[in-house]
Amino acid sequence: MWIQVRTIDGKETRTVEDLSRLTKIETLRLKIQDIFHVSPEQQRLFYRGKQMEDGQTLFDYNVGLNDIVQLLVRSQADPPDSPASNNNGEAVVCETPPPTTASPPLDTRPSTSSSPGLLADPGIGVFKINELVDCRDISIGAWFEGTIERVTPGTKKQNIKTETAPTAGKVGRPSKRTNGKLESEPCLNSDIEEPSTSQKDSTENSKDGVTYHIKYEDYPENGVVEMNVEDVRPRARTVLRFEQLEVGQVVMVNYNLELPEERGFWYDAEITGLNHISRTKKEVRVKILLGGPCNVIGDCNLQFLDEIYRIEKPGAPPLSATDGPFKRRLGPECKHCKADPDAECRFCSCCVCGGKQDAHMQLLCDECNMAFHLYCLNPPLSTIPDDEDWYCPTCKNDTSEVVKAGEKLKTSKKKARMPSATNGSQRDWGKGMACVGRTKECTIVPSNHYGPVPGVPVGTTWKFRVQVSEAGVHRPHVGGIHGRSNDGSYSLVLAGGFEDEVDRGDEFTYTGSGGRDLSGNKRIGEHSFDQTLTHMNRALALNCDAPLNDKDGAESRNWRAGKPVRVIRSSKGRRISKYAPEEGNRYDGIYKVVKYWPEIGKCGFLVWRYLLRRDDVEPAPWTPEGIERSKKLGLRVQYPPGYLEAMANKSKKEAIVRGARAGPSREIEELEEPKSKRLKEGEAFELSEQQRSLIQQDQANKKVWDEALGFLVEGPNFLRKVEQIFMCVCCQELALQPVTTACQHNVCKVCMCVCVCAASQTFFAGVEKQ
Repeated sequence: MWIQVRTIDGKETRTVEDLSRLTKIETLRLKIQDIFHVSPEQQRLFYRGKQMEDGQTLFDYNVGLNDIVQLLVRSQADPPDSPASNNNGEAVVCETPPPTTASPPLDTRPSTSSSPGLLADPGIGVFKINELVDCRDISIGAWFEGTIERVTPGTKKQNIKTETAPTAGKVGRPSKRTNGKLESEPCLNSDIEEPSTSQKDSTENSKDGVTYHIKYEDYPENGVVEMNVEDVRPRARTVLRFEQLEVGQVVMVNYNLELPEERGFWYDAEITGLNHISRTKKEVRVKILLGGPCNVIGDCNLQFLDEIYRIEKPGAPPLSATDGPFKRRLGPECKHCKADPDAECRFCSCCVCGGKQDAHMQLLCDECNMAFHLYCLNPPLSTIPDDEDWYCPTCKNDTSEVVKAGEKLKTSKKKARMPSATNGSQRDWGKGMACVGRTKECTIVPSNHYGPVPGVPVGTTWKFRVQVSEAGVHRPHVGGIHGRSNDGSYSLVLAGGFEDEVDRGDEFTYTGSGGRDLSGNKRIGEHSFDQTLTHMNRALALNCDAPLNDKDGAESRNWRAGKPVRVIRSSKGRRISKYAPEEGNRYDGIYKVVKYWPEIGKCGFLVWRYLLRRDDVEPAPWTPEGIERSKKLGLRVQYPPGYLEAMANKSKKEAIVRGARAGPSREIEELEEPKSKRLKEGEAFELSEQQRSLIQQDQANKKVWDEALGFLVEGPNFLRKVEQIFMCVCCQELALQPVTTACQHNVCKVCMCVCVCAASQTFFAGVEKQ
């Protein structure tokens, strides 16, 4: 096994070979010291976001074959990873106070206030204290009811800062609202010196130069916010009838930007069309004005025609709380219970009991935004926690499972149940290639695919079984048969595991699995009991075109009508077959099960035999035609990434130890992959007429198809190019049910529905029904 070690700046990457899955981290540090000349004390190793600590193994961190481990060289002055502590063992806290910024007191400016409910003239500005007004939220352009608490003189600098540094409770708008539900919005940087164009213009064109301190009636949690005169106007009070409306008139309407059929917020709108369809049915079309010259939403159809308000101009008779509420209707706070105070709802109230009582004893989770009664929690809480952030039991991370820098990994229950965890043997089982795990997975075809895998011609050879699994030809790393006992077998490996197997090339006798004691972590064992027609043996028998017979076996009525099986011959079978490859594992095409039967093998126990016969249009790789085709396609043994480099480095080290400096050159040349030029006489990939017609119809991807068709002459490389071009930008796999966007990207339909808004999910659901 080998891995790649890369410096944290990415400038140097070296291969560390001769490793095992059970290699300790301290042993890895010594190998890194020999390569990078960095002492183990100065090494900080990172893998997938975790700092690797001594005492653990590569298996504990799930380090795979040819994976990259990052190396950070610790300077001599760097503090240790664990928190500093004093002589008593307690953590030392920095005694230097945080820097403070000088800020003027809030009450240094002259202000005017009055008793609630009564109008009072502040002497400045156009509005009076306690006057009912409409205030615009500049973030969404909607208007909300508010009351003027006090009026203070404002400077241009203060107005600019107020508009460009909005924070909760100090800006001219409440927190972000969505259809009546309050959502917190992240604060912007308060150090911005230059406001946006619209904000600057509104400040410079301010008529009275005062600041209005306003309290929202529906959102008291925002406290008192500061606004200028451009975003404040007298409370709307006059409802306009349909006969009073005119095209081009600007009015205040209720509209939902996300769901136009439902009630939303109040916006300014310019009437663009009036249609008197019948006596009871009327239509009003408007364009929504969100505050700026470019912030306009056109062609909106109003739903609430009996709630169109006239916009009051400055100087209108002031209104106070004593004159009446003058409240406009908003959408319900909760769409599920319609804000019914008597109905239980687990969405707007306690998500455990659904009750709306004891609102002062409810906690809101800062992650899922769900409410919980203190007494509904498990265990219940007696008081509200003092922490600024609170998370419910579902969202809260278990601090005992968090691995901090300098700490060892937590005990994994999954690995504790593995046979290797309870095995008392000291054998190092982690060096085998069957233990490294896949570095990639075949997604071109599903795991239960029958027949050849696209892009894998007959004669393709891999060095290790794990590569065969990555290619999707034979998924199991160790098992000889891949299948399902209720479906059939998809592939098998002919490795000569039984001495009485017979291989004739186009036909061979295969022995089933089982009959050996492989308990614990064993890979091989002697026959100790009879085989049965279950599990993988039953799966292979289902491929035969005959009714299943678990006693006497069966012979197919038409062997070509059976289910196809992909056959891979291993170089281990050279001792019993001349058709096996000299190196690695070779894909030999499609075979069919002719018959299967039970018999007593040379081992003395009952085994199940299968007769398989080749049924493939591609020539066998040992025939003259197959050898010629393999040469045209340039097929040769495929090695894992980094394998040749690791073996070359190992040969160099062995040569140095032997003292023969010229010796390793020949070994290295044998390991180096041939750098032969690409043959011009390659076998081209042939497209059917249906495929060509479908490609011509895909005009949205014409450019990429033209690029891919240029690789037809390179055979299998054409399929790899198509897979690369039509890779989903979200999941980085071959697009499944691809959707081509306007920007010419191809995305899986499922990925598109997950990544975009709910509106698109509804759209794609409708497309699927069609």
